[in-house]
Amino acid sequence: MPIRASIFLFCLVRITMAQLLAQEEKEKTTALKDLLSRIDLDELMKKDEPPLNFPETLDGFELAFNEHGQLRHIHTGEPFVFNYKEDLHRWNQKRYEALGEIITKYVYELLENDCNLKKEILPEGYGVIVLNPNENSLEVEKVPDSAKKPSPDASDEPAEKRERKEERENKKKKDFYEKYRNPQKEREMEHIPIRENSTPEEHTLYVWDHFISKSLAKNIFIVAHSYGGLSFVNLMIQREAEVKNRIRAVAMTDSVHNVWHQEANKSIRDWLREHCCNWVSSPEPLDTLVDPMLNDCPRVSAGTEKHELTSWKSFHSIFKFFRDALKNHEDESSSSPVTTRSSHRIKNEDL
Repeated sequence: MPIRASIFLFCLVRITMAQLLAQEEKEKTTALKDLLSRIDLDELMKKDEPPLNFPETLDGFELAFNEHGQLRHIHTGEPFVFNYKEDLHRWNQKRYEALGEIITKYVYELLENDCNLKKEILPEGYGVIVLNPNENSLEVEKVPDSAKKPSPDASDEPAEKRERKEERENKKKKDFYEKYRNPQKEREMEHIPIRENSTPEEHTLYVWDHFISKSLAKNIFIVAHSYGGLSFVNLMIQREAEVKNRIRAVAMTDSVHNVWHQEANKSIRDWLREHCCNWVSSPEPLDTLVDPMLNDCPRVSAGTEKHELTSWKSFHSIFKFFRDALKNHEDESSSSPVTTRSSHRIKNEDL
C-alpha cells in the first residue's frame, strides 16, 4: 500500500507540474503577444537604416549617360549597382526607385528637346504622337480594412470570436514583419483603371478617335512594337475605313499580333499584306526576308536577336519603307484620272 500511494502521489505531482508548465507557457505566450502588440515593427526595422534622402539629379548620384546611351558612374565608369549597401534591401530598393524617377524625367527631356516632341496630358491634342499604351492605371496605396471599420469593444465579444480575432491580428503582425524580408510586399497597392484607356487596345482607339483622326495630316505612318502590333490590328478592326483612308504604311517590330485570333476580315488581311512590314528578331542580316509563320504581312530581319532592339536596329530601313510607300501613293494619285463633267459627256458620246 505505501508503494501504491507513493506512485499515486508521484503521478499526481507530475500531472500538477504539467498543468503548471502549460499554464506558465500560456502566460508567456499571452505576454509575448501583448509585447508584440506594443512594438512598432516599422520603427524597429528602420532603426539601423540610413535616412531615405536621395539626390534629385544624376550628378547627385554621380551617374551620367555616355555616348552609347549607357548609364555609368562618372568616376569609375562602372554600371549602376543595386546593392549599394549590403543587407539593406529596402533602402537599396528606395534608392533605385528614386533614380528611376530621375531617369524618367531625363527621357522626357530628350523626347522634348532632341526630338522636338511636345508632352501633353490626355485629353489634349498632338501633332506628332508617341502613344503610351502600357500605362493603363494609376497605382495607389490600398486603404486597410481596419482604417475603414472601427473595431467593436472586445469586452462585448464572445470568447471564441475574440480568439479568432487574435489569430487574425497575429497573422497581420506576421505579414507586417514579412514585408521587410521582401520589400516588394511593403505596401498593398491597388490599380485604378484610367477611363477609356484601361487596356493598350482601348488607349490606341482613344488616341485615334480624339487626336489622330482629327489631325490635319494627310499621310500617316505607324511604327508598332511588340503588343503595339496587336493594338493596331484591333484598331483596324474597329475603324477599318478610316485607317485605310489615312494611313499609308505600317512598320511593325517583333509584333505579336495574330489576324486570325483577332478575327480580322479578308479585306484587312489583304491591306496588311500590301501596306505593312514586320521587322522581326532574327540572326539574319537586316532586311533579309524571313519565312512568315502566318501569311499576314511580309516579315524581314531586324538585324538583331534582341526583341527590345528591333525598332532601333531597323530604324533606317523603316523610314525608307515609309518614303517608298508615300511615293507609291503619290504616283497612284497622280496617275488616277480626274472625273469631270466634260469627261462624262465625252464618255457618253462615245457610248
